[in-house]
Amino acid sequence: MMKAAPHPPAPRLRELFGTWFVFGIQSFGGGSPTFYLIHRACTERGWLTEAEFIRTWALAQVSPGINLVKLTALVGYKLRGWPGLVATMTGMLLPSATVTVLMTAGFSMIRDRPMVQAAMRGILPATIGLSLAAGARMGRPILNQARQEGRPRLGAHFAVTAFAAALMGTGHFSPVLILLTAGFATLLLLMVLPVREKPSAEKPVA
Repeated sequence: MMKAAPHPPAPRLRELFGTWFVFGIQSFGGGSPTFYLIHRACTERGWLTEAEFIRTWALAQVSPGINLVKLTALVGYKLRGWPGLVATMTGMLLPSATVTVLMTAGFSMIRDRPMVQAAMRGILPATIGLSLAAGARMGRPILNQARQEGRPRLGAHFAVTAFAAALMGTGHFSPVLILLTAGFATLLLLMVLPVREKPSAEKPVA
């Protein structure tokens, strides 16, 4: 029997602070680029599995407040408890707050220049691209697991995803309501839809 891979040791507090400090410096173009950086760091460094990160992100979305701030706090607490929470929150907010104050003071002097306006317009499509890339990367393991469970369950996951996207696109529904409705609908579907049984390995004949 193969042994499960050992879970990597928890990162040091200074590593958490330094990582989120870099995130704070690179937080340009809205929340999507920052979310992508956090997701990549947590999964590639082995701090969280893909499933753990998705559950943490879902928990951040169903509670009030700014999602990225809540995600930062939850990840820090999960990795190192309250000291980890303080380290990640301080690392995230310190550079962005400092740079925001300085940029706000200076941006009013250059915001009407054509080059600045053109650069700001270019940020939007890049942000959308990062959002799509992060969504595809997070959805891949979930869909792969559903595909292993059978086509009905894979279809159910696609249906719930499309349904949630359609509701969010209308702009008339709260994200919390959509998440709760999708979770309840998925629960009912998975209770009804059968799971494809994996073929059992035949023992070799002596």
